[in-house]
Amino acid sequence: MSFNALSEKGSLLPVLERGALEAAPALLGCLLIHETPYGRTSGRIVETEAYRSDDPASHSFKGHTPRTDPMFLGAGHAYVYFTYGMHWCLNVVAGKEGDGQAVLIRALEPVEGQALMRANRHLENDKNLTTGPARLTQALGVTKSENGVWLGSGRLRLEGTPYTGAFNQGPRIGISKAANNPWRFWLNSPFVSK
Repeated sequence: MSFNALSEKGSLLPVLERGALEAAPALLGCLLIHETPYGRTSGRIVETEAYRSDDPASHSFKGHTPRTDPMFLGAGHAYVYFTYGMHWCLNVVAGKEGDGQAVLIRALEPVEGQALMRANRHLENDKNLTTGPARLTQALGVTKSENGVWLGSGRLRLEGTPYTGAFNQGPRIGISKAANNPWRFWLNSPFVSK
């Protein structure tokens, strides 16, 4: 049974509105679904990272810009950005409208549409299918067209309830500023990024 994570009883939205540090572990275990013209792909979120507006590693640290506009839309929107001139990364916006906070989705455990994911990633197996933020967006077919969309309904959406179980926590990876902040959260899964 599907459960819209942002609009039904037990919703994730109130937790997302409290900010990225509470939202990041709460997103663990939720299902990220993308309905594409080629089929449906989905994965369970197994790794996240929190970014706040007072965080020098955050895109919103220097204020509101056209690139970061979706980060200021408020909890439950997607912030999709291009990095290294070749990869898309997906964030779930957290905090109230105007806060500029987001949670990077770092890794997913594939649930549905693995054949399409493998085709999107040009892989023959699932080992590295969704083990990183750029890999998971490529596998699911997420691009700039999803930037700013509401994740409560539509082709790209979240399903599930806030996660309340045990998780791991440690420093964020792949960044140089404020890298020691223990704002990375993950579950024990072979799909966590390396």
